[in-house]
Amino acid sequence: MDKGRFLAPVFIFLLTLLTCAMISLIISLNYSKRKKQQGKKPKLPPGSMGWPSIGETLQLYSQDPNVFLSTRQKRYGGIFKTHILGCPCVMLASPDAARFVLVTQAHLFKPTYPRSKESLIGRSALFFHRGEYHKRLRKLVQASLCPEVLRKLVVDIEAITVSALSSWADHGRVVNTYHEMIKLSFKVGILAIFGHLEPRYKEELKKNYTIVERGYNSFPTNLPGTRYRKAMKARKRLSEILSNITRERKEKKLLDKDLLSCLLNYKDDKGNVLTEDQIADNIIGVLFAAQDTTASAMTWIIKYLHDSPKLLEAVKAEQKAIHQSNGNGKSHLTWYQTRKMPFTYKVILESLRMSSIISFTFREAVADVEYKGYLIPKGWKVMPLFRNIHHNPEFFGDPQKFDPTRFEGSFRPNTFMPFGSGVHACPGNELAKLEMLILVHHLASHFRYELVGCDSGIEYSPFPVPLHGLPATFWRDMDQNLHAPLSSHTIKSHIS
Repeated sequence: MDKGRFLAPVFIFLLTLLTCAMISLIISLNYSKRKKQQGKKPKLPPGSMGWPSIGETLQLYSQDPNVFLSTRQKRYGGIFKTHILGCPCVMLASPDAARFVLVTQAHLFKPTYPRSKESLIGRSALFFHRGEYHKRLRKLVQASLCPEVLRKLVVDIEAITVSALSSWADHGRVVNTYHEMIKLSFKVGILAIFGHLEPRYKEELKKNYTIVERGYNSFPTNLPGTRYRKAMKARKRLSEILSNITRERKEKKLLDKDLLSCLLNYKDDKGNVLTEDQIADNIIGVLFAAQDTTASAMTWIIKYLHDSPKLLEAVKAEQKAIHQSNGNGKSHLTWYQTRKMPFTYKVILESLRMSSIISFTFREAVADVEYKGYLIPKGWKVMPLFRNIHHNPEFFGDPQKFDPTRFEGSFRPNTFMPFGSGVHACPGNELAKLEMLILVHHLASHFRYELVGCDSGIEYSPFPVPLHGLPATFWRDMDQNLHAPLSSHTIKSHIS
């Protein structure tokens, strides 16, 4: 037998066996590699999605929302998932996570609101947008609320504030503090947006805006007689009123620095101006953002000062010194003086931390995002939890204690965000703080007050406010003479 012919089949067999072994090894290695890669694939954060469809919405509304969120943070950590209001959500309760979503990777998360709410405010409002449109509109709003403009508003805000406090004290009745603060902040908002607006327009705006506000958190059904239907009709009337105001302002060609003037005078690089709808949407949006949040914050300041008599006395001492330097009220409060209220300012900051009016904000992932080894799927809502951060003992020792001195030192970045953070932070925060400083100045200098009832608790409308709106009685401090240099004409012009 030919030896070569015998070895040939053996060689082919061995070659085939070796080839199969190599293929098997390659497949095995690839499989192991895929398994390893799959092991590294981010997973969803821990947490419960609740019942099908409704998720954990019932649990959210059956208890204090802050308890709902803090309980889950303790159970799952600083990042967890849930399902509320028909949406899968990822909750973030750490400063680094808030910065990730709102600042460093803000392009991966867009502002998001229910369609029903966008329709009531106006879909061209700046806080519904991002990108170039948002950037342009934000600059306009900031220009109308810059220090140069606010400096000129101090006298008028002071007139509005003194008028309100005097009204509460002179009538001697129990007032719903929160409701009164809403009236006050609405008037200041109108002032910042329009300057000195005719009383008839103020009244029409207030009447229709109140209807819109009542329908904002109602069930969005357009059936006749519902709050939402009434709100939509009132929103249409607001557009008509704003159109008339805008038309008159154009005819007068005024060069004021208020928000309406800034919006009317705007032109982009191509010469395009804002439409009437864009102007109306942004005016209503700013008014909405300015009123309830500021009113809630001022109500909490009054509550915290009442509950801390020693702190109230310290604030009174600081403010009465300023009052006396003005000839016991013969001169106006000045912008410079509002910058020289260090202890009062710390009280305001601590009030903002404790109350956390903006407890969280909504964003939506525009793509699959990985954070800290967890997956945030595209389309999921993402909610940085400001209140949880503000009340974390790791960042603020004894967080339930009202202690303004904690703001004498520095603290970790991104742990104090009362007005949000990043490109969507509140552009009107300086106006809000100015309102608070002026209110505290006159309250501490000229008035006393007492809360009616000792009920403690929080209610939401939609922002957190003391229970029952903080009923209180106010009266003049007889140890001080109220000689604010405000003519009766000036005061009356702000009452309506």
